[in-house]
Amino acid sequence: MDINQLEVLVTVARERSFSRAAEVLNRTQPAISQAIRRLEGEIGEKLFDRSSKDGTLTFAGEVLLTHAKQMLNLRQHAQQAITEMRNLQHGKVSISANEHTVFYLLPVIEEFRKEHPLIKIEVQRGVASRIPSQITAREVELGVISFTPNDDSLRSIPVMSDELVLVVSPSHHLAAKSEISIKDLGSEIFVAHNAPSPYRQKVIESFEKHKTRLNIAVELPSLEAIKRLVARGVGLALVPKITARAEINAGLLKELSVKEMKLERKLNIIYRRNSELSHAAKAFLKLARDLGPAA
Repeated sequence: MDINQLEVLVTVARERSFSRAAEVLNRTQPAISQAIRRLEGEIGEKLFDRSSKDGTLTFAGEVLLTHAKQMLNLRQHAQQAITEMRNLQHGKVSISANEHTVFYLLPVIEEFRKEHPLIKIEVQRGVASRIPSQITAREVELGVISFTPNDDSLRSIPVMSDELVLVVSPSHHLAAKSEISIKDLGSEIFVAHNAPSPYRQKVIESFEKHKTRLNIAVELPSLEAIKRLVARGVGLALVPKITARAEINAGLLKELSVKEMKLERKLNIIYRRNSELSHAAKAFLKLARDLGPAA
């Protein structure tokens, strides 16, 4: 089993066609078929369902595909590391963050670009619960999450504290206050993110604990959309403060404190514990730690 055979497997699975894979790899279709047959012979399992015309993988094929992708990612990182070793002025930082934690990255990226203008920063939008697996699969080097992963193969560096805050339109009848009780919210309409999260569950539990109705009348898939709707006066929202700081400072939203709900969020940068980070990733991580709470 060699890396070229695995590349053929990944390409056929992605293109769902032996002929299209041949075009992508600039090889003949018989050569592609022969590479797959040789790979099947080495592992003793059929990798593709020959009765299917769209390159459907067998169960063994699915298992091998997962490892093949990791090995190809490892090859890519190895090639990148060599390039960076030759010329420290070039490189790439690959990061995964979700819609909330990406706001933390903005000032760090701004400062990093000033210091290292030739290094590319590539931020993927990830799902918080899946970001640790992206790191272990070597899909990205760094991840930003609001919890500490339960995985000994990952190292977690705390970089910032954030909190959930209640935001309302400046014209809302509660906007004149700075702190309110959860009891004051029983008759209010809430706009919420439709993604499940530990913090959403904590909010629900807080309302239940204080025997107060939580009326979520609108659910949206985007924090930006939630903020805009609240600014228009359509309800209230509980959002991470870092995501609404610009609108609060600009007077588009008013921040309120709910005295019975102090939900702090610790932001962490995670990476593989026993793996050498690229020079670019090391520089990014050092800058993030140096900026600390100011980020």
